[in-house]
Formats: sequence, structure tokens, C-alpha cells
Amino acid sequence: MSSPPSQDPVIRVTAMPADANAYGDIFGGWLMSLMDMGAGLIAARHSRGRAVTVAMDGMQFLLPVKVGDEVSVYGSLGRVGRSSMVIAIEAWRRNRHQDVAHKVTEATFTFVAVDEDGRPRPVGQE
Repeated sequence: MSSPPSQDPVIRVTAMPADANAYGDIFGGWLMSLMDMGAGLIAARHSRGRAVTVAMDGMQFLLPVKVGDEVSVYGSLGRVGRSSMVIAIEAWRRNRHQDVAHKVTEATFTFVAVDEDGRPRPVGQE
């Protein structure tokens, strides 16, 4: 078993009943949304402005997330182009009464820095 990345998570939340199906399993779309938000925070910080999601690679759910689990999203900036950024994201869950965390999924998100009119702009220019 591996352990979560050593850096602080970009997002940490508790999974709530509104985020789950009738069996108490968290919706995959809710988890993907958290991951997209985490990647967006990294993209906005690096590009110093607005950045939008343009792609996400396929992801597999390795383990379920249950209501009450703590969900932590970790991310790191990978390749940076003229206006694009590739960000690796991992999601981990921890039962609120235990110390051990488990990776539940990972994905790579591609963002593009955009100007006020939504047109691509160079990364780092507002």
C-alpha cells in the first residue's frame, strides 16, 4: 500500500449524504468535481489568472468513498506550454476514525489560461 503525497492537499472535505447514492457510496461525478476544482486552483495560481478545463484523461475508481470519509485531493503541476498546463491529481479517502488513507482515483487535467474574453493567453500573463 502506498501513502498520500507528502505535500498539503489542495482540497480536503468530508463526504456528506447529499454527495451519495442510496447505498451511501459517493457519486463519481462529485469526486471528479473536487478533482477538477483542485486542479483549477493550481492552474489559476500558476497562470496568475483565469484558467479553464479543456481535457481530463480517463480515470478508474479503485475504492469506494463512503459518507463520512475525509477526502483529500492532491495535485502537482506537470507540463506547461504557452497557454496550457497539465496537472496530475490524486484523490485519497480516510475513514474519519482511522489514520490510514487509501488512494481512490487519479487523473490528469489539462487547463488553458484565458483572458477576460475567454481567449487563450500566455501562462503567467493576466
